[in-house]
Amino acid sequence: MKEPLILLPMRWNPAKETFYLRRHYAEAVFESGGIPVYVPLIPDESYIDQLASRADGIILTGSQSDIDPARYGQQRHPRLGDVHEQRDEVDMLLLKSAERRHLPVLGICFGMQSLNVYRGGTLIQDISDQLGSQIEHEQSMPYDHPSHRVALSADSILAQLAGTTVVRVNSLHHQAVDRIGHGLQPIAWAPDGVVEALVNTVPEQFMLAVQWHPELSFAADPFSRRLFAWFIEQVREVRQ
Repeated sequence: MKEPLILLPMRWNPAKETFYLRRHYAEAVFESGGIPVYVPLIPDESYIDQLASRADGIILTGSQSDIDPARYGQQRHPRLGDVHEQRDEVDMLLLKSAERRHLPVLGICFGMQSLNVYRGGTLIQDISDQLGSQIEHEQSMPYDHPSHRVALSADSILAQLAGTTVVRVNSLHHQAVDRIGHGLQPIAWAPDGVVEALVNTVPEQFMLAVQWHPELSFAADPFSRRLFAWFIEQVREVRQ
């Protein structure tokens, strides 16, 4: 059986007018048995759907931008970061194609927020201002080291992969899931109540999303490696 093709949407650097993506996503996919395919941020539905028709799974990657709050019916908060419409739209088109084709999806950080917004949910636009949290959700370097605890639902796939219901994760976000989108269920929480993982409850399609960055801790953290390996295995099972 050929290794599965996994689509990875890139990031946008407006200053340099370049699409880019850190190496860690591709390396984690490859080391887990998949073939990473970078997706340039061309927000054309036909283009995205043609890519999806050739793919076996999708990983919605992180981004240094924030999703436009107009997509979930809110005004911009003063601490909203840069908005890259190309990335927002490509994520939404990838999810639309994934649902049509029942492709497995793994969302990471910004990718989890994209999934929630796509399903009709909303976001906390700035955790520190709106929640007053003292948890280090936006940590400094080194980014592969854990910054806070996360409680995992005991009956979740994450608890099975971790072998425990409490883990420590790295964290690089200032926004978070607020109202949960339809068909999604929270399965992990930070000590301040911030949702740290979502799973799709629609049985026809596998979707899992985490707020932390397992691709950055992949080399040293067994839980992160098991998470990627398990996702690739889900992709293989769906393809059979």
